[in-house]
Amino acid sequence: MLLATQTVQAKIALPLLFSDGAVVQRDQPLPIWGWATPGARIEVALDGRNAKATASGDGAWRVELPAHAAGGPYLLEIRENGGDATTVRDVLVGDVWLASGQSNMEWPVAQAKDAEREIASASDSRIRHFKVPKSWSGQPQARLTGGQWQAASPQTVGAFSAVGYFFARELRAKTGVAIGIIDSTWGGSRIEAWTSAATQGLDAQAIERQARELEARDQNAMAETHARLARWPQKGVDTSRWNRADFDDRDWDRIAVPGLWEGGGYNGMDGEAWYRASFTLSDAEAKAGVVLGIGRIDDSDIAWVNGQQVGETRMQYNLPRQYPVPSQALHAGVNQIAVRVQDFGGGGGIHGDASEVFVQPQGAAKRPLDGAWKFRPAQVSVAMVDDKNQYPALLYNQMIRPLQPYPVRGTIWYQGEANATAADAYRYRDQFAAMIQEWRGDWKQPAMPFLWVQLANFISGGDVAGESAGAGSPWALLRESQSHTLALPATAQAVAIDIGDPKDIHPLDKQEVGHRLALAARHVAYGESLVYSGPVYRVARFKGREARVEFEPSASALAVRGGGDAAHGFELAGADRRFHPASAIVKGNTIVLTSAAVAQPQAVRYAWHDNPEQADLINRDGLPASPFRSDAW
Repeated sequence: MLLATQTVQAKIALPLLFSDGAVVQRDQPLPIWGWATPGARIEVALDGRNAKATASGDGAWRVELPAHAAGGPYLLEIRENGGDATTVRDVLVGDVWLASGQSNMEWPVAQAKDAEREIASASDSRIRHFKVPKSWSGQPQARLTGGQWQAASPQTVGAFSAVGYFFARELRAKTGVAIGIIDSTWGGSRIEAWTSAATQGLDAQAIERQARELEARDQNAMAETHARLARWPQKGVDTSRWNRADFDDRDWDRIAVPGLWEGGGYNGMDGEAWYRASFTLSDAEAKAGVVLGIGRIDDSDIAWVNGQQVGETRMQYNLPRQYPVPSQALHAGVNQIAVRVQDFGGGGGIHGDASEVFVQPQGAAKRPLDGAWKFRPAQVSVAMVDDKNQYPALLYNQMIRPLQPYPVRGTIWYQGEANATAADAYRYRDQFAAMIQEWRGDWKQPAMPFLWVQLANFISGGDVAGESAGAGSPWALLRESQSHTLALPATAQAVAIDIGDPKDIHPLDKQEVGHRLALAARHVAYGESLVYSGPVYRVARFKGREARVEFEPSASALAVRGGGDAAHGFELAGADRRFHPASAIVKGNTIVLTSAAVAQPQAVRYAWHDNPEQADLINRDGLPASPFRSDAW
């Protein structure tokens, strides 16, 4: 793809990362590459540094400029055969970080805590963000499908990765150099999608064949969706009366509720669509008011009854909606429901369990409202990408491979929710380590700093209290897999079990996440001596009724959130491998544990739940202890 700044005659093409506003890595040799006329002589210049190359038979060329200190802005100029220059303007030299993973890394500033204030105050043009579009391929690719550098401002920062931006902002303040974030993320993605076929021991040709089959399937599904959408005009749609009780919806489609609209014949559709249904009340029931349950909605909704708004929820794809409906919105007989749904990617529509779709009069049982509802798309787009984040290697091929060998200072990673299942959580430790080692090998940086966010607290529904450590909580097991990966050099993790939202897999406090990652970066990547981690388990010793847990030496002493020396979130088990709550007292760098239900403890675990709400062990700097277990049951 040619740069917008090129002349019409220019034959040189550059990777999109080398575009206006780019941040390139300081203090490392800088490879610059691209494509030109086969055999052409290529000259590259940046701030007085020059290099030459000859394009190969397929037009590919590459040069390497010497390491450059932080600074800029500069012009990057590339000439073919001494002709007019292709110029990349406003290039800064600073630190570049790759931010990758699933939705909690993808989550934008506009939907984070204090978004309005954060956006208004974003005025540092030396923080820059490059968003890699969601894209996939069955083969490793050399070029991205899109993307551009944007400097932080109130007009742009709302779309930046929130974790990436808050991380960059803190590093910018500490280092004084430009910080570039390459945001290559995809919500809901499994780790297998971010790793090559070879690393996973898979047949690359089989991956390619599967990709062709997926593409053919997608074409058929898109044709069906477009045929359904052809029933109604897609431009200039007036939805102003669609919430009215007397609106004529006879030409609307019917769709199963609950159920994502992708499963109802609208595969690949994102945007705005409406649902309508009705329920009947007696005079007494209408005068008393009701509760309306409309299931879980992906992603946002506004609900009306008889034209009166009764509820609104934004960006909570997995939250059951229950809206109280006052008597003034109701009447005896048939009452009309209208729901506007906005979906911004992935699945869309009303989903969840059938029991979550109901109307409940005061003092009465819930009456089911599941079944066929009226349905009508409004403003939508169609693109078949939604499930490609589940397939091995597809995202690596198109969203990671084309970034190489663009030098980076390190990687920040927030992923794991999609692999936090009983079947996958333990395997993750090997998959995660293999991915890190592959990326380091790809970039030829064996000690490239790799930092990640441990899964935050969340009620997943998969936690089984009282079970053995090997079962129990898949989220705890995946956190252990993440901690296990700290055995690799130049790694660190930001523990987040105290800043999540038990009812929302997308906690809004991305500022603290960015801060904790920045602390880790300052130690691992910048060599600062500072407290960047909470307490880390070292060993457990058992004697009689007592267990003693020791932690790795640290510059910050053990403490309890809220004060005192009684810590919570610990459990003990004996030979029967059944865990029971334990009393825990902080004594220096040790926790002393007992439990009336365990006469001879043999194992201890801490925060071993999807949502370890009682866990309160921290250090004096306020950083939480990472969950752990002493057994290998």
